[in-house]
Formats: sequence, C-alpha cells, structure tokens
Amino acid sequence: MASREGKRPSHENLVPLAALLSRETRAAKMEKPIVRYGEAAQSRKGEDYLLINTDTLRLPPNSSTAFSVFAIFDGHNGKAAAVFTRENLLNHVLSALPRGLSRDEWLQALPRALVSGFVKTDKEFQSRGETSGTTATFVIVDGWTVTVACVGDSRCILDTSGGSVSNLTVDHRLEDNKEERERVTASGGEVGRLSIVGGVEIGPLRCWPEGLCLSRSIGDMDVGEFIVPVPFVKQVKLSNLGGRLIIASDGIWDALSSEAAAKACRGLPAELAARQVVKEALRRRGLKDDTTCIVVDIIPPDNSQERSTSPLKKHNNFFRSLLFRKKSNSSNKLSKNLSTVSIVEELFEEGSAMLAERLGSGDCSKEPTTGGGGGIFTCAICQLDLAPREGISVHAGSIFSTSLKPWQGPFLCTDCRDKKDAMEGKRPSGVKVI
Repeated sequence: MASREGKRPSHENLVPLAALLSRETRAAKMEKPIVRYGEAAQSRKGEDYLLINTDTLRLPPNSSTAFSVFAIFDGHNGKAAAVFTRENLLNHVLSALPRGLSRDEWLQALPRALVSGFVKTDKEFQSRGETSGTTATFVIVDGWTVTVACVGDSRCILDTSGGSVSNLTVDHRLEDNKEERERVTASGGEVGRLSIVGGVEIGPLRCWPEGLCLSRSIGDMDVGEFIVPVPFVKQVKLSNLGGRLIIASDGIWDALSSEAAAKACRGLPAELAARQVVKEALRRRGLKDDTTCIVVDIIPPDNSQERSTSPLKKHNNFFRSLLFRKKSNSSNKLSKNLSTVSIVEELFEEGSAMLAERLGSGDCSKEPTTGGGGGIFTCAICQLDLAPREGISVHAGSIFSTSLKPWQGPFLCTDCRDKKDAMEGKRPSGVKVI
C-alpha cells in the first residue's frame, strides 16, 4: 500500500515554462525532416478506421514542438471498439506523460505512456459492456524518431533508402506466435482450431469460447481478460536519409509480404504509394476484408522535392543492410557517424504482456500533463489521484516483477489493480457483458 513515505514530487528539478519554450525553439533550428503522407482504403465490412494528426504539440502553443500521429484500427465483431479507440487513445497516451519534460525526456517517457494509454482505453471501453474488439497500430513521428505501439495484426514496416525492409511491429496472431499461445493458456485461455463434424480441425488457431485469432487487442471482453491490450512498443531513430513507413490492416498483409508491399510502391509519392499498395493487394487476393493503408515519407528537407518524385535510390551494397544498433554511452558520437548512412538506431523495444515489467521503471515523481488535483500518488494507468495508503504498487504480489521493493511505485488504483490481476489470470475482471 502507498504510504506517506512515498516519493514526493521534486520541485527542485522543475523547469520554468519560458525556459522550456526557449530550449525547444533552439532545438527547432536544427534540421527536421519533412513528413508527407497518403492514405487509401477499400471497405468490405466497414470496420477499419484510421487516425492522422500532423500538428499535435508537446508544448502548446509552441508550433516547433509539433509531432505527427498515424494509426490504424481494424475492428472485429462490430466497429464500436475501433471508433472508441480512435477517439480516445491519443488523449490517454498524452495524459500519461509528465509535465516539464525536454524533448529527449519526452521521447524516453513515451513507451511507458503508450502502455498506460492502451490499457486505459481498453478498460474504459470494456466498462461500456460491449463485445466488439479492435487491433491498434499507433505511430508517433517526432523529427527523425519513430515510435510504434501495436496490439493485433495491423502491421507497420520501415523501408529505407538502401532498399532494406524491416517490421516495426509484432503480429499477435495465435497461429504464428508461440510465446503468446503459451501466455494465453497459462492465464486460463483455451487455444485450438475450429472443430467440425467428425472431429476434423480446420482454420487458424483461435482462443475459445469466442474463437478470436488474436492474443492481444482492445476490447473483446467476451473472449477473456487474457486477451490483453498491452502493446509491443518499438522506438527507432532514422538516419538523415529518412525512410518510408507503411502502416496497414491485415487486408494488406494477408495478400502481400512486407517486402512486396514496399517494392510495389517504390518511386511513388506517398499519396499514390498508398493507393498502389491497396491496388496490388486487391489484385492478388481480391476484396475479402477491409483493406486500409497509410504511407508516411520522412524526407530530408534538402531532398524533399527530389524524393517526392523519384525512386528511393540504392546508394551501394553497404546501404542494403538495415542495421539496428542499441543505444550506448557513446550514442552521440555514434549518431553522428550513422547519420550519413542508411542505418537505423534502435532506442527501445519491449513486448512483455506483464504490467509490472512495462510500468515498473522510470521516474514516477513528476505530475501527468492532465488529470486530477495534484495528489502525491497517481494511478499509472487511469491517472486518478490517490490519497496516501490508497495506491497499490504495480509490483505487489507479482512474480513477474523485477523489483524487490513492492512498496515502491508506480502505483495503481484498486480498479486498475483488478484489471492487471485479471489479465494475468489471477481473478475475473468483474465486468459483465450486456
């Protein structure tokens, strides 16, 4: 339980707003890439939804702190979950970010805020008692840094100027992901194929009783809480040669491999590229599902005109290898060396479904950007202010926690702790289906 000895907000480290704005203005003078995008879709069920926002501000009203958001939500069993997630997820992520952060600190805090935002969105939607569900692939582009969070099988890929293609997401399909199958069954779920007359099993692996093919999603309360909303998160920094993102629902990926999708639209500007990817998917497989695609080009400012009309060039064989490098103590020097070649620096990657691992690190002392009345403790998921002794540590009673100090934060309110336990198979959620 949280007590009065918990960590209090540190006012010594607070930075005046004027100083933050001045810092951000100076940073904005550095070269930033140009972001161009295109979208295309063909509907069969009417359950795919997308979100595009290119003028969200980290420090309003300073326009130099703008970043872009691109997301696809592929609903199933109705569109309610996809619509709700499109309308609420971004705000929930932003509300989980502390105030007074520099850009670098903001980017470092973003992966944990994405976890909080996804879980809060799922919790709020399930409280409505609806049984719809949705995938969510959520991409934030801030300068040369790309952060991607996903649940489900709506994929995001990166195509670099060297011609190499890499997945920035993980598909949470039970058929393809052994670790997720083991997690679901360990939490109380039943995984198997559809059985027809005579006991013959057909189709992909599903989670029963409702037969969902995915192990992670937002919503799907009728399937079970072991279908979790905790996202896989990856954050990378591109070189100053830029790159192209292709974000699409499974209507694309069931027809095209990542490499085929990238190859199909090379040499085209983003708007035409998105249309071409959809066209190629329909040519190969037909319109069997909603088919939605967003193409995002992150372009060096001095090459913006050339890149919008000409193919991405292959500089030499060295550039053909897409190399991910972990950030090190000499990262500043390494970044300068890598910035002249098509190498992607990996800043963060985590896919655990356990909240104690995903929320159990970082500085919890700073206040969230929005929310309650400034209590000492704040729920790490729903941002509810907690009185002393009300909060429950995310580490308390968890065998998955790496912390040996369960009295330390982050803290959860009672409802969010119940949600966490239900996702880990420790107790039912208590939410009833209408």
